[in-house]
Amino acid sequence: MKAKEIFRKSLDEINSTVRTSSTGNFLKKFLAFSGPAYLVSVGYMDPGNWATDIAGGSKFGYQLLWVLLMSNGMALLLQTLAARLGLVSGLDLAQASQANYPKWINLPLFFLAQIAIIACDLAEVLGFAIGLKLLTGLSLLSGVSFSILDTMLILLLQKLGIRKLEAFILALVVIIGASFFVELFFAKPNLHEALQGFIPSSLNGDALLIATGIIGATVMPHNLYLHSALVQTRKFDVKNPKHLKTALRFNFIDSFVALNLAFFVNAAILILAAATFFVNGMHEVAEITDAHRLLSSILGTKIAPILFAVALIASGQSSTITGTLAGQIIMEGYLDLKMKPWLRRLFTRSLAILPAVFTLIYFGENKLTALLVLSQVVLSMQLGFAVIPLIHFVSNKKMMQQYAIKFLVKILAWFTAIIILFLNFQLVWNNLISWFQHDSSIAELLLKYASLLLIAGAVLLLIFITVQPFFKKLSSENDFKI
Repeated sequence: MKAKEIFRKSLDEINSTVRTSSTGNFLKKFLAFSGPAYLVSVGYMDPGNWATDIAGGSKFGYQLLWVLLMSNGMALLLQTLAARLGLVSGLDLAQASQANYPKWINLPLFFLAQIAIIACDLAEVLGFAIGLKLLTGLSLLSGVSFSILDTMLILLLQKLGIRKLEAFILALVVIIGASFFVELFFAKPNLHEALQGFIPSSLNGDALLIATGIIGATVMPHNLYLHSALVQTRKFDVKNPKHLKTALRFNFIDSFVALNLAFFVNAAILILAAATFFVNGMHEVAEITDAHRLLSSILGTKIAPILFAVALIASGQSSTITGTLAGQIIMEGYLDLKMKPWLRRLFTRSLAILPAVFTLIYFGENKLTALLVLSQVVLSMQLGFAVIPLIHFVSNKKMMQQYAIKFLVKILAWFTAIIILFLNFQLVWNNLISWFQHDSSIAELLLKYASLLLIAGAVLLLIFITVQPFFKKLSSENDFKI
């Protein structure tokens, strides 16, 4: 067990700033606690999700809707556990890892989480730039460059308070949802066939690959860090069992509503692709720009592609706000390193912009989709390093006391982790096989084998964080203070 740890409050500038009450009617309590899950939910409808949903709907029609539903259930379970950790322990996921794993493990965990943040932010940058080009004709390079300005927007919103930030994100989510609702009205999907898509079916070949991509893009690692911190913005008496149970109950309701809204958006994207591209024999529409271009000719209206572009911009903008917050949580939690908010956001965004600019200059716009797919693969590889510690922490009675998860929930959580890890490892493996099948120069071969060594190291690290807590007692609330 470590010596007594001293932590700053997670997101200390907005921690415990929203008043709540354990009394009053249901609506009053619901509104007081609602908000954190909406910030988390935007990560489940970002441009990376768009790519997998469009590919799945255009190639397999409504067949993969059940995969979306399953991945939403996984996300709901894991996000509920992340919220429980933050509410009960007063630590976010990064702080809990820092308190319970040795430093030589936490450093690579930090770097892996940071890489995942950059990969996620890269997808948001590309989505924002593509949406801006589709709407205004602005070049992708200019759109990518302009995306750095939103760091100032994030800083302004956070200074105004978490409630203003939550309201802004909710407005963007409403814009995304409303845009696709109108587009579905124009597309007139076959409801009977869509409902059949929720019945599980066998997956093989490309269907399995796309289904894996859907799950990898849906259950994002940085959102677990984010949710465990955001729930701490609510002020209540954590030592009072009644107040804590109220917080746990209403945060579950918040997650249920917000994540099902995100599921509706993802399902709407897939259904739109199925009702427009699949039924017209366009089974290879995987590019976001192609989807936008074809909507006008298929639906016979210019409104649909405009709404598509507006929703894409809103998606990229909302997701990048929450991604940069997650970056702050990870840096402060793992390293106890505090940076000025604007500098932290500028740092994260710059690291995301650089690969986008490099790809545009040296490879051209036609390689952006490949870069978007690569960002999702990176996210997939990071997922286990967030999910497994989370399950260990919320299962431990010393750390969570009477609020540790029950046996059945624990079984569901580990089963979910195994499915996610298996499918994401398969996604990474398939991409590696494809990569190694191409002829390579000596420099490229060295890069490939270096990548294999890094993957082998990541697997060993994953094994360690899975096994170690079974042989070492986790810290309790008496082992640290905030």
